[in-house]
Amino acid sequence: MSGTKDAGLTALQAALAAEHAAVYGYGVVGGMIAAGRRTEARAAWDAHRAQRDALAREVRDRGGEPVAASAAYALPFPVPDSTAAARLAAELEERVAGVYSDLVRAVAGEQRGSAAAALREAAVRAVRWRGESVTFPGLAERAGETAGTGPAPTARTP
Repeated sequence: MSGTKDAGLTALQAALAAEHAAVYGYGVVGGMIAAGRRTEARAAWDAHRAQRDALAREVRDRGGEPVAASAAYALPFPVPDSTAAARLAAELEERVAGVYSDLVRAVAGEQRGSAAAALREAAVRAVRWRGESVTFPGLAERAGETAGTGPAPTARTP
Protein backbone atom coordinates (compact mmCIF):
# COMPACT_ATOMS: atom_id res chain seq x y z
CA MET A 1 0.00 0.00 0.00
CA SER A 2 2.73 2.53 0.88
CA GLY A 3 4.49 1.72 -2.42
CA THR A 4 1.33 2.70 -4.28
CA LYS A 5 1.00 5.85 -2.16
CA ASP A 6 4.64 6.74 -2.85
CA ALA A 7 4.19 6.12 -6.58
CA GLY A 8 1.11 8.34 -6.55
CA LEU A 9 2.93 11.11 -4.71
CA THR A 10 5.89 10.85 -7.08
CA ALA A 11 3.56 11.09 -10.08
CA LEU A 12 1.73 14.05 -8.52
CA GLN A 13 5.06 15.82 -8.00
CA ALA A 14 6.03 15.14 -11.62
CA ALA A 15 2.71 16.56 -12.80
CA LEU A 16 3.22 19.60 -10.57
CA ALA A 17 6.70 20.14 -12.02
CA ALA A 18 5.26 19.86 -15.53
CA GLU A 19 2.62 22.45 -14.69
CA HIS A 20 5.26 24.83 -13.32
CA ALA A 21 7.14 24.48 -16.60
CA ALA A 22 3.97 24.93 -18.66
CA VAL A 23 3.11 28.14 -16.81
CA TYR A 24 6.59 29.43 -17.57
CA GLY A 25 6.40 28.28 -21.18
CA TYR A 26 3.07 29.97 -21.74
CA GLY A 27 4.65 33.20 -20.54
CA VAL A 28 6.95 32.90 -23.55
CA VAL A 29 4.08 31.85 -25.83
CA GLY A 30 1.99 34.83 -24.70
CA GLY A 31 4.81 37.23 -25.49
CA MET A 32 5.34 35.94 -29.01
CA ILE A 33 1.95 34.69 -30.23
CA ALA A 34 -0.04 36.60 -32.85
CA ALA A 35 -2.80 38.84 -31.53
CA GLY A 36 -5.49 36.53 -32.89
CA ARG A 37 -4.35 33.68 -30.61
CA ARG A 38 -3.58 35.63 -27.43
CA THR A 39 -6.95 34.78 -25.88
CA GLU A 40 -6.27 31.08 -26.45
CA ALA A 41 -2.79 31.40 -24.95
CA ARG A 42 -4.16 33.27 -21.92
CA ALA A 43 -6.85 30.61 -21.38
CA ALA A 44 -4.23 27.85 -21.51
CA TRP A 45 -1.96 29.77 -19.13
CA ASP A 46 -4.86 30.22 -16.70
CA ALA A 47 -5.75 26.50 -16.97
CA HIS A 48 -2.18 25.46 -16.19
CA ARG A 49 -2.00 27.85 -13.24
CA ALA A 50 -5.22 26.36 -11.85
CA GLN A 51 -3.92 22.80 -12.36
CA ARG A 52 -0.63 23.74 -10.71
CA ASP A 53 -2.45 25.07 -7.66
CA ALA A 54 -4.73 22.01 -7.45
CA LEU A 55 -1.77 19.64 -7.70
CA ALA A 56 0.10 21.51 -4.97
CA ARG A 57 -2.94 21.03 -2.71
CA GLU A 58 -3.08 17.31 -3.56
CA VAL A 59 0.60 16.88 -2.75
CA ARG A 60 0.08 18.59 0.60
CA ASP A 61 -3.01 16.45 1.26
CA ARG A 62 -0.81 13.36 0.78
CA GLY A 63 1.68 14.70 3.30
CA GLY A 64 4.26 15.88 0.76
CA GLU A 65 6.01 19.18 0.22
CA PRO A 66 5.10 20.47 -3.26
CA VAL A 67 8.02 20.73 -5.63
CA ALA A 68 8.87 24.39 -6.23
CA ALA A 69 9.05 26.05 -9.60
CA SER A 70 12.51 26.62 -10.97
CA ALA A 71 13.76 30.18 -11.32
CA ALA A 72 14.26 29.66 -15.05
CA TYR A 73 13.62 27.03 -17.71
CA ALA A 74 15.45 26.22 -20.93
CA LEU A 75 13.11 26.06 -23.90
CA PRO A 76 13.35 23.11 -26.30
CA PHE A 77 13.96 25.45 -29.25
CA PRO A 78 14.18 29.20 -29.99
CA VAL A 79 10.86 31.06 -30.08
CA PRO A 80 11.46 34.11 -32.31
CA ASP A 81 7.95 34.46 -33.74
CA SER A 82 4.30 33.49 -33.55
CA THR A 83 4.73 30.28 -35.51
CA ALA A 84 7.38 29.05 -33.10
CA ALA A 85 5.23 30.17 -30.15
CA ALA A 86 2.34 28.02 -31.39
CA ARG A 87 4.73 25.11 -31.86
CA LEU A 88 6.00 25.61 -28.30
CA ALA A 89 2.43 25.64 -26.97
CA ALA A 90 1.73 22.34 -28.73
CA GLU A 91 4.94 20.86 -27.34
CA LEU A 92 4.08 22.03 -23.83
CA GLU A 93 0.67 20.39 -24.05
CA GLU A 94 2.04 17.13 -25.43
CA ARG A 95 4.64 16.92 -22.68
CA VAL A 96 2.08 17.73 -19.98
CA ALA A 97 -0.24 15.07 -21.44
CA GLY A 98 2.57 12.53 -21.12
CA VAL A 99 3.06 13.32 -17.45
CA TYR A 100 -0.68 13.11 -16.82
CA SER A 101 -0.69 9.73 -18.53
CA ASP A 102 1.82 8.57 -15.93
CA LEU A 103 -0.36 10.07 -13.18
CA VAL A 104 -3.44 8.21 -14.45
CA ARG A 105 -1.50 4.96 -14.08
CA ALA A 106 -0.23 5.85 -10.59
CA VAL A 107 -3.41 6.94 -8.79
CA ALA A 108 -6.94 5.64 -8.30
CA GLY A 109 -10.45 6.86 -7.70
CA GLU A 110 -11.21 10.55 -7.91
CA GLN A 111 -7.57 11.45 -8.48
CA ARG A 112 -7.47 9.15 -11.50
CA GLY A 113 -10.56 10.87 -12.90
CA SER A 114 -8.98 14.28 -12.39
CA ALA A 115 -5.74 13.15 -14.01
CA ALA A 116 -7.63 11.69 -16.99
CA ALA A 117 -9.53 14.97 -17.40
CA ALA A 118 -6.27 16.94 -17.31
CA LEU A 119 -4.78 14.55 -19.88
CA ARG A 120 -7.79 15.04 -22.15
CA GLU A 121 -7.66 18.85 -21.79
CA ALA A 122 -3.94 18.94 -22.62
CA ALA A 123 -4.47 16.68 -25.64
CA VAL A 124 -7.27 18.91 -26.93
CA ARG A 125 -5.15 22.03 -26.50
CA ALA A 126 -2.25 20.33 -28.29
CA VAL A 127 -4.51 19.56 -31.25
CA ARG A 128 -5.69 23.15 -31.36
CA TRP A 129 -2.14 24.49 -31.34
CA ARG A 130 -0.69 21.93 -33.73
CA GLY A 131 -3.70 21.60 -36.01
CA GLU A 132 -3.57 17.80 -36.00
CA SER A 133 -4.03 15.01 -33.51
CA VAL A 134 -1.97 12.04 -32.43
CA THR A 135 -3.06 8.52 -31.62
CA PHE A 136 -3.07 7.82 -27.88
CA PRO A 137 -2.22 11.35 -26.68
CA GLY A 138 -0.04 11.28 -23.61
CA LEU A 139 1.24 7.79 -24.34
CA ALA A 140 4.58 8.65 -25.84
CA GLU A 141 5.60 4.99 -26.10
CA ARG A 142 2.84 4.59 -28.70
CA ALA A 143 4.63 7.20 -30.78
CA GLY A 144 8.05 5.56 -30.31
CA GLU A 145 9.19 8.03 -27.62
CA THR A 146 9.92 7.60 -23.94
CA ALA A 147 6.83 8.10 -21.78
CA GLY A 148 6.76 10.85 -19.21
CA THR A 149 9.76 12.73 -20.54
CA GLY A 150 8.61 15.69 -18.52
CA PRO A 151 7.78 19.24 -19.40
CA ALA A 152 9.22 20.90 -22.47
CA PRO A 153 11.15 23.59 -20.66
CA THR A 154 13.78 22.18 -18.37
CA ALA A 155 15.08 23.73 -15.19
CA ARG A 156 18.15 25.85 -15.62
CA THR A 157 20.29 27.19 -12.85
CA PRO A 158 21.04 30.90 -13.21
